[in-house]
Amino acid sequence: MSTVFSGLFHKYPDLEPCREEVKGAFEAMKRSYEQCGKMLLAGNGGSAADCEHVVGELMKGFMSQRPLPPSEREKMLVHGEEGAYIADRLQGALPAISLVSQSALATAYINDVAADMVFAQQVYGYGRQEDTLVVFSTSGNSANVVRAVQVAKSLGMTTIGFTGQGGGRLKELCDITVRVPYTSTPDIQERHLPIYHALCMMLEEAFFA
Repeated sequence: MSTVFSGLFHKYPDLEPCREEVKGAFEAMKRSYEQCGKMLLAGNGGSAADCEHVVGELMKGFMSQRPLPPSEREKMLVHGEEGAYIADRLQGALPAISLVSQSALATAYINDVAADMVFAQQVYGYGRQEDTLVVFSTSGNSANVVRAVQVAKSLGMTTIGFTGQGGGRLKELCDITVRVPYTSTPDIQERHLPIYHALCMMLEEAFFA
């Protein structure tokens, strides 16, 4: 296991109860990407911002530049000098989609159909068996997140939940639930961040070493 993994618990010893779940989350995410899957993410409020944050770390260089491999670079050179410019500035990506970003779809679905189904509809539209759904809910009971997980499980996707100490409904629904040992929303969200930072760094090491 990466030194990033051990470093997480050295820096945040209060997260030690989550060790096995964090390890399991990494292994599940890695397996999904090895199968050419993608990551879908959902959450509300501050947890919605966490979804955007994770996408920003996965879809471009995080701790490394992730230069294109020669075979991919060669494809860009058909555009001559502009191709070289493009190839020099593209970075390796781990496909990830934040379901909180689709404002036109979300507002239409909330208005026309049902607010608690806004993420579930996107999971149904985007999701494939090799994909992973990652959800953030401090209570573990957010209705729109629960519905998304239910649909993902019906599609055979792997589901990973980030919650507070209780875990709520996600504790029973998700394949892996990372329950940080806090009950206050700010405390929970402040501990989710170093965990997903570590997971993103570990994935980057695994695929762009």
